[in-house]
Amino acid sequence: MTGGFVSLVGAGPGDPQLLTLAAHDRLQRAELVLYDALVSIDVLALVPRAQRFYVGKRAGRASMSQDTINRLLVRAARRGRRVVRLKAGDPFVFGRGGEEALALDAAGVPFEVVPGVTAAIAAPALAGIPVTHRGAASAFVTVSGHDARAWAPVLEALPPHSATVVVMMGLRSRHDIASRLLASGWDIATPAAVLVAASTPGAQTWMGSLGDLAGRGLSADAEGEAYGDGAGTIVIGEVVRVGQQLARTLASLPREIGREPDHTDGEMTAAHAAAGRELAR
Repeated sequence: MTGGFVSLVGAGPGDPQLLTLAAHDRLQRAELVLYDALVSIDVLALVPRAQRFYVGKRAGRASMSQDTINRLLVRAARRGRRVVRLKAGDPFVFGRGGEEALALDAAGVPFEVVPGVTAAIAAPALAGIPVTHRGAASAFVTVSGHDARAWAPVLEALPPHSATVVVMMGLRSRHDIASRLLASGWDIATPAAVLVAASTPGAQTWMGSLGDLAGRGLSADAEGEAYGDGAGTIVIGEVVRVGQQLARTLASLPREIGREPDHTDGEMTAAHAAAGRELAR
């Protein structure tokens, strides 16, 4: 080992204003950044010198295996490089950060964890929805919605209306999730929200009921690219009523978080492709 080090860094929900000071510092000092699919272009623009290499995973698409990512981290650190493993949200919330930390530890590679703002809380907050609210919810449950084997046991064991339900990466499963909650005794009129691309210029918010979510209340665009390939956040519970009350006020205020980016997709894509070719040598 010749001074290599890995930082597992949370990039937050998208807007670089929501990065922690520690995350910004690690990006400034990085020599290599391995980043995920949902890391925003504006966050990547804060990397001044480092090589940037895409290692993201998206449902239904070819992607690099987790074992390969682990080996890249270990190899780069052993070559003495300062590496940032950049993950959307928080690295330890559905980000496989724990797996990478264990791999680095087993290889004897020094590392740190830099927590980030998870979309499980930030996405609802930006839409005016608190995940807990006095008189409405004193707890919240967060599940991954991409696979029923992950969310079904948790939601089936949850007494109806006992907590706010936050589903991440679950747009494609929204009908099944809502139907399962209704079958478990949740009221069909329970407020629900779908939040897509939170804190970015493309942010979209839908609010309705659990019955709407189980049916076809949400636009069919949620099945495709217009809604980010199913990567949004679903919130179910009485707390959504707070967001409904605040919606008009929030819409009338100047938008500081989620402003238009200063860099085009084409500019960043070309830079990332060049960095990937260099890293692969």
